Amino acid sequence: MIDTTENLNTGESSVDDATVKNINEDITPKEDNTPKIDKLGRSYATGKRKSSIARVWIKLGSGKIIVNGVAVEKYFKRETHRIIISQPLELVERKETYDISCSVVGGGHTGQAGALRHGVSKALSLYEPELRGVLKTAGFIKRDARRVERKKYGQPKARRSFQFSKR
Repeated sequence: MIDTTENLNTGESSVDDATVKNINEDITPKEDNTPKIDKLGRSYATGKRKSSIARVWIKLGSGKIIVNGVAVEKYFKRETHRIIISQPLELVERKETYDISCSVVGGGHTGQAGALRHGVSKALSLYEPELRGVLKTAGFIKRDARRVERKKYGQPKARRSFQFSKR
């Protein structure tokens, strides 16, 4: 212990460059590009948007999307919601490659569609890690953090105030 403090005071170091390099390699995180697939050949991810939470499983298949046990066309009546869900698949040109099974809770249909898009993007990046960069630049990996602003007291809504009366 005394020898080490004396070396520090004099500016001499008993640690060589190879030791420092080994320590730095141990500290820096290594990129793991191995796919995370379970025994059934599925990849799982959770997506969130507003107050909706989607649990998504993807596996190789013909392109079927099942939401809460129902086909996506029956669950989401609007075409815009179905487009939102399939955006990550169309971006990486894998629309007919994967079967998607998911369960969604909370919020309305728009929030649920956004949560599904987030979950599908994360599951795709876990199934094929090389797609993560493309999905990330498109903004599908990051959670949309916007939420409904709370109502304030003395006002009818969050930002709206009562009509001003001069007299």
